[in-house]
Amino acid sequence: MNKIRWSVLGNNMSCIAVLGLLVYCLGISGCSTSLYSVNLNYDAGKANIPAYLKADDKGRNAAIAIAEFVDTRKGDDQMVIGRVVEKDGMKTLVLPKYTKPTQAVASGIKRYLTKAGYKILSSAGQWDLKEETIPKDDSKLIIGGSIDELELTCRKGFPTDSYKARMKLSLVLADAAKGKILYRSSVESNSTLEHVSFSEARLEEQINIAMRDAIERVFEDRNLAQKLKEAMTE
Repeated sequence: MNKIRWSVLGNNMSCIAVLGLLVYCLGISGCSTSLYSVNLNYDAGKANIPAYLKADDKGRNAAIAIAEFVDTRKGDDQMVIGRVVEKDGMKTLVLPKYTKPTQAVASGIKRYLTKAGYKILSSAGQWDLKEETIPKDDSKLIIGGSIDELELTCRKGFPTDSYKARMKLSLVLADAAKGKILYRSSVESNSTLEHVSFSEARLEEQINIAMRDAIERVFEDRNLAQKLKEAMTE
């Protein structure tokens, strides 16, 4: 088990995130003082892009901007993405190691669409997904979304430890020039595992499986793919 180091130079999280996390952890009672950390990462290398989504010649010439996702999960603990329940009932928090969930999902969307043949020109920054606040951008299309659910749980037991990961994402397409929302979609994904031993690597694997499935599943929506391709070729 790796403990998170709070060295300013050694920690890749922002200073604000680190300070907020310290305050949060100090205020928690009944939890272990140790923390687990996992790397949230989507690898598009093995993604099977549907033929109806792949960019055509016109679509490759227009650019897409990806906004950082919004975290709409309930509660004030958005730095926490899960918990490990020890055999004695104590709970140990699970935190992202390098990247906030909202940035990890946005990066995953970018990698998926890049593999689909689209040009990702820029980041649209933060967007609250309202039509009146669509970011002004030179890109043809703005893509944003929200993390509505994200939970990673491991219950240590005998003879096996139970791992469960769950993610619910919403995706929003918007026309930057017209200032108009074109389409909204949402998906859910789950991943479970029973294993005879515990490791952070298995925690990381399960949450990334859930994130991978959610990212790829949202683009299985043919209506979303059609709206995306129409916006890129107008």
